[in-house]
Amino acid sequence: MWGKILGFIFGFMFGKIFGAIFGLYLGHMFDKSLKKDFDKAGGFSNLFKGDDVNERQALFFSSCFAVMGHIAKSNGRISEVHIKAATLFMDEMGLQGEERREAQHAFQSGKENDFSLKETVQDFKERFAKRYDLLQLFLEIQIQMAFSDGVLAEQEKLLLQEVSKQLGVSRAHFAFVLKRYQAEFSFRQQQQRYKQQGQSSSYREDSGHHVPPNNNINRTQALALLGLNDSATAREIKLAYRKLMAQHHPDKLVSQGLPKHMMELAVKKSQDIQAAYEYLKKSA
Repeated sequence: MWGKILGFIFGFMFGKIFGAIFGLYLGHMFDKSLKKDFDKAGGFSNLFKGDDVNERQALFFSSCFAVMGHIAKSNGRISEVHIKAATLFMDEMGLQGEERREAQHAFQSGKENDFSLKETVQDFKERFAKRYDLLQLFLEIQIQMAFSDGVLAEQEKLLLQEVSKQLGVSRAHFAFVLKRYQAEFSFRQQQQRYKQQGQSSSYREDSGHHVPPNNNINRTQALALLGLNDSATAREIKLAYRKLMAQHHPDKLVSQGLPKHMMELAVKKSQDIQAAYEYLKKSA
């Protein structure tokens, strides 16, 4: 309330009726606890700089790393695996200098005892309420951090469920996204193993010990990555593929507020979706 009152008074003093209206608007934004969002995006210095996309990108960036830090500390301490995962995450984004320090600061803030997961995610959702694809990608990134050691601890799962709830994602859809990411994680690992096997396949063939990939396991994982089960038809596979590719299109996500540094995440997810679809076409 005080933000509105003071904003109105000072605005009227300097700009009469139009100044009062503008002051009232700024005061209202502070009264709604949006000061935290302004700080994340650079405070008032950024309110009059750049455009709405830049502000959304700043908020996505800071909120993402803060929640990642909170989830990483879910068991009371941050493991070496989670630290390596966060570092790799920053490396993949090409963060250096001030940008890397900002990411580290946000990650550290999520580890603090007074960090409010609920408030942070609610503020994030309010800013991206009509951008469902970005909300889902935000959730997928947090799942990726929690699953960085290949195991989802119970406390990590509870926190992810809380993030999902605050984002407005149903429990059923959260379970669907989680299962899809687990399949993506396993499929990516198998693809990497097969590439390594391919590099030494000539040796195995010469020695008579070549073992072909397990197509049944791969097909199940590829289908799960697309959110399907073993009974999916060719038409269902194509529709699921097109839907996921549209959801993870890097250029579209950046235009909606995904930081450009995080475009690589969307690119990798698109590549995984593409790889799964190509595999299913070949194995049909």
